Amino acid sequence: MATSTEAATSGEVQTVVAARRLEHANSVFIGVGRPSTAAILARMVHNPHLVLVYESGTIGAKPFRIPLSIGDGELAETADAVVSVPEMFNYWIGPGRVQIAFLGAAQVDRFGNLNSTVIGDYAHPKTRLPGAGGAPEIAACCQEVVVIAPHSARTFVEQLDFRTTVGYGDGPGDRARLGFHGRGPTAVVTDLGVLEPDPETCELTLTQIHPGVDVDSVRAATGWDLNVVAEPQSTPPPTDEELSSLRDLLSR
Repeated sequence: MATSTEAATSGEVQTVVAARRLEHANSVFIGVGRPSTAAILARMVHNPHLVLVYESGTIGAKPFRIPLSIGDGELAETADAVVSVPEMFNYWIGPGRVQIAFLGAAQVDRFGNLNSTVIGDYAHPKTRLPGAGGAPEIAACCQEVVVIAPHSARTFVEQLDFRTTVGYGDGPGDRARLGFHGRGPTAVVTDLGVLEPDPETCELTLTQIHPGVDVDSVRAATGWDLNVVAEPQSTPPPTDEELSSLRDLLSR
């Protein structure tokens, strides 16, 4: 197993914090990248009974390495069940049978809305991104959503270039007006801290900062005037078990 003698990087802290949010979860919907890494780490360290659900239709996958894609053969080989993509969305996602969804995005705004479509003007974009996939339905219907994103002013923007996925729309009441039955984003986990929606305004608010980070640096990396709770919590550093397990997973 890899050693944990070196200090944790900001990315490692972000992954560990995301994994901790699954300690008592029953199921999690994930894609690839850091969300998948965090979910696998959660199964390894915190919650061996956690059911991993991938968009490709695998339910209860038990990968021992980070999958190359949602179509990685190991996911199907280790799953409790494999269903079609239409069944995944019509039977599992739509009725809210999945507890938590991990989502990423290129841009996040103050109400937890996400852009994964384009950077720049839609007709003539600077960058064309992968697109929505199933994110709009996932954010609408899963019981809650956790967003995992790098914290910079390019990602946390005042105005999205394109609203791909609705978090809280334009504020309180929008999710109900749209007929969404999931709670929406309950947290945004970044490499600097954790943002959570204000219970009254639904605006993302800094509630937790990671080791070595101060509030001013988080504000400087946010494209709007970020609200901060009176006393943000300090993230407990990764334990030796968390860090060594994560590094072992990344080395496979």
